[in-house]
Amino acid sequence: MSYRPYQQITRRKSRQIMVGKVPVGGDAPISVQTMTNTPTEDAAATIAQIRRAEVAGVDIVRVSCPTPESTAALAEIVREVNVPVVADIHFHYRRAIEAARAGAACLRINPGNIGSADRVKEVVKAARDHGCSIRIGVNAGSLEKHLLEKYGEPNPDALVESALWHAAHLQDNDFHEFKISVKASDVFLAVAAYSQLAEVCDHPLHVGITEAGGRRTGTVKSAIGLGNLLWAGIGDTLRVSLSAEPEEEVHVGWEILKSLGLRHRGVKIISCPSCARQGFDVIRTVATLEERLAHIETPITLSIIGCVVNGPGEALMTDIGLTGGGAGRHMVYAAGKTDHTVDEAAMVEHLVELVERKAEQIQAEEAARKAAEATAQAAE
Repeated sequence: MSYRPYQQITRRKSRQIMVGKVPVGGDAPISVQTMTNTPTEDAAATIAQIRRAEVAGVDIVRVSCPTPESTAALAEIVREVNVPVVADIHFHYRRAIEAARAGAACLRINPGNIGSADRVKEVVKAARDHGCSIRIGVNAGSLEKHLLEKYGEPNPDALVESALWHAAHLQDNDFHEFKISVKASDVFLAVAAYSQLAEVCDHPLHVGITEAGGRRTGTVKSAIGLGNLLWAGIGDTLRVSLSAEPEEEVHVGWEILKSLGLRHRGVKIISCPSCARQGFDVIRTVATLEERLAHIETPITLSIIGCVVNGPGEALMTDIGLTGGGAGRHMVYAAGKTDHTVDEAAMVEHLVELVERKAEQIQAEEAARKAAEATAQAAE
């Protein structure tokens, strides 16, 4: 987090739960979630998709479990991946019990849809016995009939009332390890519902704009909605819902968090939109660097500016910078200061090498710091 007061975000205080090994709420980092779209019973395909999401930086993955075959495959999936798996359950309480037994870290349910109070009690018992948390997932597109009759349409009051009604089912069973979502595809409705819910409970909140659309449309809608909530300190875990591959959801989620200074992972590229002043092809260069540097997990800032109008100023605020110059030679900056020039033909390879070297340096410094702390603690 920046020391500058205008960049400070004060997060809402919430209880903390565990989704497998990932803490959610409290002072834990905001986690990034996605959902698989492979048939869950095809364990190999689902595992492969989760592994791609892991490379992108996902913290939690949700999988649909609508059938006995899908919950049967869940045990292998959980065993073969490195992130907690949330089992998505609708209506049938037995799927929830099977998923808990198979090793799901969390059950996504609507307790009111599970059935009788006895069935809810059985699901809660399975969650408690197997160390599962629960997510109450309220959606504007599937509100309960009595709430639609009461309010006439999905609105913030209806979403919040639904969430608290479902929460009461769990609390009546003395179960408190749950988070809540109140999603809508309408940005205004979702933001208003989450803001209202945040005021009346201390449960961790899973935020998202549901059914946001394709890659471009959904990214914009999610950035507006999630950006508003996160800027207000609301949200403990998030999912960007795109009609795109799961790893793309993860990338967008991370970019939203990085833009707000809430989490840092990988290379953050600051680049100009390009114009006639550019000394090199900025657009193509940035696209190539994004692809070539996708494997870097260490937080590093890189500025790519086409000319000297803003280039030196942006370089002051980044670890490594490049500003377009004349005659096919461009200025490279290190820690905000001019360092050397590079020929355009070698520019991309040179920048990749500099970033990789910087990542190794940061990792070595962090390892040395941790080793020193461990030595100091051992000496106490």
